[in-house]
Amino acid sequence: MELATLGYLAAGLLLLTLGGEGLVRGASGIARRFGVSPLVIGLTVVAFGTSAPELVVSLAATLDGNDSIAVGNVVGSNIFNVLAILGLCALVQPLVVAQQLVFRDVPIMIAVSLVVLFFGLDARITALEGALLALGLVWFCWDSVRESRRESALVRQEYEAAVPEGVAPRRSAWIDAAVVVASLATLVLGARWLVAAAVGMARAFGIDEAVIALTIVAAGTSLPEVATSLAATLRGERDIAVGNVVGSSIFNLLGILGLSALAADGGLAVAPAIESFDLPVMTAVAVACLPLMARGHRIPRWQGGLFLAYYVAYVGYLVLAEQQHAALDFFSAVMLEFVVPLTVATIVAVYLSGRRPPPPAAGH
Repeated sequence: MELATLGYLAAGLLLLTLGGEGLVRGASGIARRFGVSPLVIGLTVVAFGTSAPELVVSLAATLDGNDSIAVGNVVGSNIFNVLAILGLCALVQPLVVAQQLVFRDVPIMIAVSLVVLFFGLDARITALEGALLALGLVWFCWDSVRESRRESALVRQEYEAAVPEGVAPRRSAWIDAAVVVASLATLVLGARWLVAAAVGMARAFGIDEAVIALTIVAAGTSLPEVATSLAATLRGERDIAVGNVVGSSIFNLLGILGLSALAADGGLAVAPAIESFDLPVMTAVAVACLPLMARGHRIPRWQGGLFLAYYVAYVGYLVLAEQQHAALDFFSAVMLEFVVPLTVATIVAVYLSGRRPPPPAAGH
């Protein structure tokens, strides 16, 4: 593999990170200038701004005719968001998910994942289906703003802390606008370089473009989510850490897939491997969030470790399957016949134990 390809990869990831951060800061400054509350900014600008790299990369790949990278980036990012980011945050500090909004967003994430899984059954997300997904994003944004008015003062303070500093009203609106424009240009250039690097790596190693998109591209474009969620966790704003991941996952499916399908000529093609394996994995990962968050409103360290272990296993499977390694059959059998059933049984048992009423006090 040429050094130029690695250079494009590193530069693309750097520009995407800088562009995403700048977009959040500039857009937050403009929103505050127009009197938008910090809570609404946190729910929309911060959550969706961290997904800007995925959006630009998928649109750039779609316009270049690389549908596998466009779809793989979204599916891989959602898997990475839940298993890697939530898992890492829970290992750093057990997540207490007490915010009511999160329990609204998780069922929405599951429902949207099921819809996308259904849309992908014919190996294509059509322009009409893309339009429906995009309309779903419009509804989600409107409903988020409406629900934000019901949140408590404590939640509002959390989102106030989550909005980046340095956007004081006395700063010129032209500066904020310039930051937004420059950030968008940086995102576009970074996306172009990252897509070019992904295609170059796939050709150099003889690996399918979808596998590169599901792993390297997905993890790279999710760096803003990693930074935002980890920072929120370390500051004790653990609702923000979870809400950012879930909100970004919803935006990936509704906004990025929807717009990419509209931009593609004849709809967005879904690779057979993504249709038969990765989309079901993404949906299963989304469903796994519901009982983990519902039980005691906590994601303890052991569940975070379990999520991370599953992400490593998922990437391992992709690598073995791509290389048609002799260990693939054994690895698949162990995961399907032992690890997955044991994990499900453990989660169900822990969940049910948390719902049992406390034993009666002695003497009663």
